[in-house]
Amino acid sequence: MSKFAGKTAVISGGAEGIGFSIAQAVGKQGMNVVIGDIDVEQLKKASAALEAQGIDVLAVQMDVSKQEQWQAVAEQAVARFGKVHMLVNNAGVAGTPGAIEQTDDKDWRWVLNVNLMGVIYGTEAIVPRIKAHGEGGWVINVASMAGMMGVPFAGSYTATKVAVVGMSESWHAELAPHNIQVSVLCPAFVKTRINLSHRNKHAEYEMESKPESKGAGNTSPFEDHLQKVVEAGLAPEIVGERVIEAISAGELYIFTHPNYRKVVQARYKAIDEAFERSASSPLLQHVLDEEVASFS
Repeated sequence: MSKFAGKTAVISGGAEGIGFSIAQAVGKQGMNVVIGDIDVEQLKKASAALEAQGIDVLAVQMDVSKQEQWQAVAEQAVARFGKVHMLVNNAGVAGTPGAIEQTDDKDWRWVLNVNLMGVIYGTEAIVPRIKAHGEGGWVINVASMAGMMGVPFAGSYTATKVAVVGMSESWHAELAPHNIQVSVLCPAFVKTRINLSHRNKHAEYEMESKPESKGAGNTSPFEDHLQKVVEAGLAPEIVGERVIEAISAGELYIFTHPNYRKVVQARYKAIDEAFERSASSPLLQHVLDEEVASFS
């Protein structure tokens, strides 16, 4: 019997794309599934599809940027299934691509509130409930390859995904004594609708003025390119199965695109070379042999 059987997973942004693929994958392992999503119609379709596969599912409309809605989802999950064992912080938006001077404050707030605060609120709501039953569990945060490398013209998206990787590393150490395994999923391009995130953007985040290049009916070359690479991306179903494979092996970093290894290696080579230069600086010789401070 699967070690996941009979346990419960809460998945944000679970109505489609990566979230839905993870819902299917954990459901096949015998888990109860709670899917939260801002899109009501898509949520109904996803719930029906999971039920048709014999998966016990609870579908809840939610906005991950609202702390009280996360608490409500947590309460409903416990009321329906008794316990929660897994959290998948998946919901995210791409933001509006553009140069620094074209980025609107409201768009920044939108991306930060969904991609960063949504993960924080989800973790705050669900982790105490996993701790409470003492059986251990899993926290899976969905970041991106953007969490491992800077992406030009996507500053807000990159900032949030770097933060999610860092928080996951922090929580991995913090929650290990509670038998809660933390993993961070860093996919490259997957065939989802992430590039169409504006379909669910609330009016409070709409830009007061838009650059001329973003007028009605127009898209930027970057947006056109993004559309093409997303359409050619990895099938979401593979991502869900990869998550099961990785968390079963206890992996902290979950990668879905091994072809990006050389890109990440180049980054860390540059970082290592920067350390070498700092070690040769006459200003820093007194620090070379100091003991490294431990935070654990």
